Amino acid sequence: MFDPELAALRTNYDTPGIDVGDLDPDPVEQFRRWFHEAMAAGVEEPHAMTLATAGRDGRPSARTVLLKGYDREGFVFFTNYESRKAVQLEENPRAALVFLWSKVHRQVRVEGNVARTSPEVSDAYFASRPLGARLSAIASPQSRVVPSREWLEARVEELRRAGDDPPRPHYWGGYVVRPVEFEFWQGRADRLHDRFRYRRQETGWVIERLAP
Repeated sequence: MFDPELAALRTNYDTPGIDVGDLDPDPVEQFRRWFHEAMAAGVEEPHAMTLATAGRDGRPSARTVLLKGYDREGFVFFTNYESRKAVQLEENPRAALVFLWSKVHRQVRVEGNVARTSPEVSDAYFASRPLGARLSAIASPQSRVVPSREWLEARVEELRRAGDDPPRPHYWGGYVVRPVEFEFWQGRADRLHDRFRYRRQETGWVIERLAP
């Protein structure tokens, strides 16, 4: 099971560290700061995040989705409401998010409770998408077995002939992850990384340093 070649793959995180005094008391503002620094550093798709869910059976599942908005209310993404992730979220409305910005040796984890966004928010975002993306969202029975690529493309072409302003289907929309915990990770030399956790309490957020 041990592969020496893989074990030899190492990156030395020779980057400045962080201490609690460097952190904003508000984790959303701290996320905003790091997100903009990731963009300024040229991180590709800094809004890409791993979304982890688990259904009633406790079996975990993870995939990469795109962040489409965030504020103190939560982190928003959109998907098919009949997909595997959506079925799991209906059974167990909790999720974890991971942002990995390897170019700046940083990672952010977010855990929270999940709810659907309002239909108005879903309508507004769907209308903002390019036509091709809207057609694909309507045509794709996400997470289900399909006979072929050609079958999918034929469904899209049929929709394209129907017009260039398709409405949002009822089975597609947004979710918001409402955070109860954040973790900010900064890579350091010799694997002695800096990790800070924000925990939500009735009086606000508590910041704690974690061992790497």
